[in-house]
Amino acid sequence: MKLDLDRELAKILGGAAASSNVIQICDKCRHMSLKTSVAKLKKLAPGADIKIGCKNYCGPCAKYAFIYVNGRFVKGATEDEAIEKARPFIK
Repeated sequence: MKLDLDRELAKILGGAAASSNVIQICDKCRHMSLKTSVAKLKKLAPGADIKIGCKNYCGPCAKYAFIYVNGRFVKGATEDEAIEKARPFIK
């Protein structure tokens, strides 16, 4: 049902709003470089809303590279691995 509503909203709004991706990354994460990760994420999901800031998820942040993609928590041993694992969750 939600998917049908998203499709209808996309038709009404010209496809922009319903297909928009929200990607969140932590600016304090030791396993992610903001400069390179933002560039890679922009290439992966052009037009995505990329939010940068502390996610208050300090335990995993100290151990892994992680990204929130459309509300899904995705982690990897490296920045590249986390971004690759995030690919299936990009709309």
